[in-house]
Amino acid sequence: MTNFLLFIDLTFPGQTLAFIVLGIAAVLIAAIFLIRNQMSRNAASGELTAKFADAPKKSPLDGRNKYGPVDVLRKSGTIFNIGLATSLLLTVLAFSWTSYDDEIFIPDDALEMEEDIEQEPPRTKEPPPPPPPPPPPVIEEVPEEEIIDEDPPKFENQDIDEEDEVLDEEYEEEEEEEEEEVEIEDVEDEVDEEEIFKVVEDMPRFPGCEGKGLGKDELKKCAEDEMLKFIYKNIKYPAVARENGIEGKAVLQFTVERDGSVQDVRVVRDLSGGCGKEAERVVNMMNTMGKKWTPGKQRGKPVRVQYTLPVTFRLQG
Repeated sequence: MTNFLLFIDLTFPGQTLAFIVLGIAAVLIAAIFLIRNQMSRNAASGELTAKFADAPKKSPLDGRNKYGPVDVLRKSGTIFNIGLATSLLLTVLAFSWTSYDDEIFIPDDALEMEEDIEQEPPRTKEPPPPPPPPPPPVIEEVPEEEIIDEDPPKFENQDIDEEDEVLDEEYEEEEEEEEEEVEIEDVEDEVDEEEIFKVVEDMPRFPGCEGKGLGKDELKKCAEDEMLKFIYKNIKYPAVARENGIEGKAVLQFTVERDGSVQDVRVVRDLSGGCGKEAERVVNMMNTMGKKWTPGKQRGKPVRVQYTLPVTFRLQG
């Protein structure tokens, strides 16, 4: 019983299991042809007629076939046992089939960035050109004016009756200032959707972690792990870089759009041997993986965000 349990616990990858099944099928096909050839040789022999001409029949069942050596039912028990053993073996192999996930090598410092890497500011729409300088003032000669005697000033009656309305100019100025401040605040609250931000309240996230009930920090860590798995699963170490032992970090920058797509992918820091191009190819694959990024948000509105991503190329020993 112990040996049987040890046999049940065996595990086989898919390729090994396929070779075993093909081997069993080959053995069965060879056994079928062997039995068929043996029956054909017995049937072709001329001795069967003379040998069984006067053979007594013990029962009607013995006479169902004219010649016993070519009776296909004679070996039915052996064939049944072989089929039963084969089916049991295939069942055990099916339960022992184990699928293994591809081992993905992710460097420990995959997302760490060196301080000497200069990050360019995001490219936004160009500001309008400054207005031209005003022309220099023209000095004109003012003719002398003749002094004319003016009439003496007239004094107006400034007495106030109860029915007269008094207008406070300072109160009106304060109201105008408050209206201007409200207008300025409204303009500040509006988010420019065409502007590319570097840091926002909710940074964009790689897909694959939504709906798991994670907190904000846990969701960020999960998204980073899923992104690293995607990158290092699809990246292929360039042959030239591998042969020359080139290692290091290639730094890329791209824009996560408001719809979650990845645009404007460019290499900020490249390595020789085609490492930068390979990293750029993998980042562009994010638009074909079926799921899009969760866009970044500023004040609850999706905005365009510039994302800086280091990709580490490291040879395994």
